[in-house]
Amino acid sequence: MHGINESLPFKPVRISILIVSDTRTEETDTSGHTLSERIRAAGHEVAHHLIVPDDKAAIRNTVSAWIAAPDVDVVITSGGTGLTGRDVTPEAVMPLFEKTIEGFSVIFHMVSYQSVGLSTLQSRAVAGLANSTFIFCLPGSTGAVKDGWDKVISFQLDSRHKPCNLVELMPRLAEI
Repeated sequence: MHGINESLPFKPVRISILIVSDTRTEETDTSGHTLSERIRAAGHEVAHHLIVPDDKAAIRNTVSAWIAAPDVDVVITSGGTGLTGRDVTPEAVMPLFEKTIEGFSVIFHMVSYQSVGLSTLQSRAVAGLANSTFIFCLPGSTGAVKDGWDKVISFQLDSRHKPCNLVELMPRLAEI
């Protein structure tokens, strides 16, 4: 059986949110606010919430600092996964990956297809593991953030999700 087993204890994780945008501000960042609200409502902690421009160095430097920080278990980015010249989030983050989570992109596109149809082709949503930290790169739209969190990420970050979840792997990520 799969799903949430309510009889098991919930283990909160610490999640940093990085919004990648040349135009959003704290006031206009609906995707970041939506993600932050959902993370907290699920029982997790928002460790950091930052907006950086569509700049490869700014993105990579921020994510690098967070994966080195002991208070961060997961990084979720929103924005910069499209096809335009300024969309550089995958290029900034993927070199940090020690392992790519290929299934995330597949599942995200399946979910996204239900919402936006073939327009999901324009997203390069990716996920991976770097320095024992899970990283998810979502598109910048509020709808994509809702799809990514509500239908994919939230379940894998719930320690009660069975048959398995990412939280139960966290103590073993640094194994040699």
